[in-house]
Amino acid sequence: MRPQPSPSCTARCKSSVALRWCDRHRVAGPAPPVTYSLGWPDRATHSLGGLVQRHSTSRDKTWGDLWGALHTALPAAPAPPPAMVVSRIPPALGGGCLGILTPLLLLASAASLRAARIPAPPACGKPQRLNRIVGGEDSTDAEWPWVVSIQKNGTHHCAGSLLTSHWVVTAAHCFKGNLNKPSQFSVLLGAWQLESPGPRSQQVGIAWVQSHPVYSWKEGSRADIALVRLEHAIHFSERILPICLPDSSVHLPPNTRCWIAGWGSIRDGVPLPHPQTLQKLEVPIIDSEVCSRLYWRGAGQGAITEDMLCAGYLEGRRDACLGDSGGPLMCQVEGTWLLAGIISWGEGCAERNRPGVYISLAAHRSWVMRLVQGVQLRGHSQGRGPAGEGAPSPRGPR
Repeated sequence: MRPQPSPSCTARCKSSVALRWCDRHRVAGPAPPVTYSLGWPDRATHSLGGLVQRHSTSRDKTWGDLWGALHTALPAAPAPPPAMVVSRIPPALGGGCLGILTPLLLLASAASLRAARIPAPPACGKPQRLNRIVGGEDSTDAEWPWVVSIQKNGTHHCAGSLLTSHWVVTAAHCFKGNLNKPSQFSVLLGAWQLESPGPRSQQVGIAWVQSHPVYSWKEGSRADIALVRLEHAIHFSERILPICLPDSSVHLPPNTRCWIAGWGSIRDGVPLPHPQTLQKLEVPIIDSEVCSRLYWRGAGQGAITEDMLCAGYLEGRRDACLGDSGGPLMCQVEGTWLLAGIISWGEGCAERNRPGVYISLAAHRSWVMRLVQGVQLRGHSQGRGPAGEGAPSPRGPR
């Protein structure tokens, strides 16, 4: 005779699958435990916020390593998958129906635990370890983890700054005549010395480049800014981190001390020597009116537009140069590094009364945010910085 399902079970099980299960089991009397397989996915298939897990022997604290810590805390993944034994619920509480729901609830709870432990993207503008630009000095390894080398056919061409796992910002003039040829370019991240970037560096192709729609492709033009979309998401580590953009609260008064970094020439016609170590230089912000007068062309033709700012030394001798184009002008505000500007142009390299000219990120913040999802902004601090001391041409390839 076919056993009848428990009325309480039938009342609680809404799906036909659950009803068929109830129908196959007697409710009265003891029954053996019901065993359900509770397997965990293979670790190699995980992604984290769009970042594929990094499998490496590197000692860097990559976000892939955090996945390892997560799996250590959660059940491991042996083969075959582990089993969970769930005793059948007494008939008075719904019989086998709740026995079906219990492991499902446990699975949902485990998934919630996983989601709660997934680390957020790394904070921008915060190097995790701090151990030529004309007149500059060697930086230390991982001192500027957002500075990247944009390479053309395998050779350093320009610099750029990492904004998110998919986006780099640089100068538009770096892609003059090659905007629709992204296959010629790649981005090297996590490098300190270009001749030996090391196993912890990452080389990624470029999917496409979006220059600012206002940029005219003329030397010294306003809006000399471009966004570079990478072919795939990079893996963050101590050597590869994003930089912040300044929010609307940030004001950089004259003499604010900022920094530039790059692998450009150490002076006109003299490339950075072996092993091509990333150079850095502290530069003060120059008053915009002073800079406008220095670059005044006469007859109402000012070279400094509203989206430009100047930084450097009026006496010369220290400045950005060829190959530094697209690199960052970085200012620290309340302990966080902000991308204040992009190295754009200047007359010569380190010439007297010819300071470096940069494209202001504050002027183009809204454009960047429309295209780049996940860019981080930081701000505050209105204090003054400490007191500091031909035709325009881009700082990049000429």
